Amino acid sequence: MQFSEELKWRGLIENTSHDEVLEKLDGKGLKFYIGFDPTAKSIQIGNFLGVVLMKRLQEQGHQPFILIGGATGMIGDPSGKSAERNLLTGEILDQNVAAMTNQLSRFLSFEGENKAVVVNNYDWIGKFSFLEFLRTVGKRFRLSEMLAKDSVKSRLNSEAGISYTEFSYQMIQAYDFACLYKDHGVTLQMGGGDQWGNITAGIDLTRKMYQGQVYGVVTPLVTDSQGKKFGKSEGGKTIYIDSELTSPYQMYQYLLNSDDESVVKYLKYYTFLSVDEINDFEKQTKEEPHKRAAQKKLAESVVKLAHGEEGLEAALRATSFFFGGTIEKVSDKEVDSIFADVPSIDLSREQLNAGLPVLDMLSETPLFKSKGEARRSVTQKGVYINNISVEGIDVVVQKEHLASESALVVRKGKKNYCVVKFK
Repeated sequence: MQFSEELKWRGLIENTSHDEVLEKLDGKGLKFYIGFDPTAKSIQIGNFLGVVLMKRLQEQGHQPFILIGGATGMIGDPSGKSAERNLLTGEILDQNVAAMTNQLSRFLSFEGENKAVVVNNYDWIGKFSFLEFLRTVGKRFRLSEMLAKDSVKSRLNSEAGISYTEFSYQMIQAYDFACLYKDHGVTLQMGGGDQWGNITAGIDLTRKMYQGQVYGVVTPLVTDSQGKKFGKSEGGKTIYIDSELTSPYQMYQYLLNSDDESVVKYLKYYTFLSVDEINDFEKQTKEEPHKRAAQKKLAESVVKLAHGEEGLEAALRATSFFFGGTIEKVSDKEVDSIFADVPSIDLSREQLNAGLPVLDMLSETPLFKSKGEARRSVTQKGVYINNISVEGIDVVVQKEHLASESALVVRKGKKNYCVVKFK
């Protein structure tokens, strides 16, 4: 299977500007770029697909250029948005640019003939005065063509409308392409399907400014079987690649909950499994869906790619806690992440230091209505601290019982948990 055929089989090519770009993908040495606007200090799992795509192309022998949108991030892309973003302050934007540059640099090789290159479009856009930009770039755009872009039309017809600031976004992204072509010989821009209008604008501008032939390829937007955008948990939380924002455990659980209709698609998108391996997981999903083999493989593969072997081990260990694994040697932050949906109570550190009778502690939790109920449960061997059975009603809770710096986890029966924090 040719490389372009594999990309098609994986569903990674939604549209191309020219047919010959597929032949170029099958070769080597193509210089290409994907842009990432620093609207947060981390990319999220949806646009992590772009990083995985860059990795695929680099392994094929092409050279990736990672474009950090220091300039475009100041404006906000209207593509796929129903309302205008709040503009970020310069300080926050600078922090996001630094964080994303560091993050994205972890996933590609910066050695060899096709080593990855990181660029920031503020380096060239920031030099323009308004008049210079209008003379150099603006005069090459026709209003009729700009208004015809789907991203613009949808906003023009909406209640929110579109500001001139957002309207100008396509000109800046187009100039990025022309600039990268002129200065680095980049001939291919890739991105999500919502970037089609911006990419074709860049193709046209490069031709007008430098008579250069460049190309565009877009991937589908990642959605679930209901058409909802991939990357948001049921609680509305964004799944980020940064472990400070989304723990490996949270990412693992999110992927593990992928629906059967979408999981094979995600395996094709995000993993480097072979065609035969993915076909086998597809078969298992149809014949033995209850085993969730494809979901487990997806979660393991993506967490390992994003967070390394150590991150995957942490996610698997955290998952084991809900299957009776001893809860120990974790941080307060990990406890908060793993047991985010579990009730918690705060008790004083002084009580712990003095030695807290277990029945007194249990009666404070919402798991027990009274000390008498707690007594019965302990006697019947139905109470656990950090998944270790409480041996008797005379147990005194002390610092040694902590699973993290300041917390322990109480379990009643098989599924009822409560986090106890000592502050």
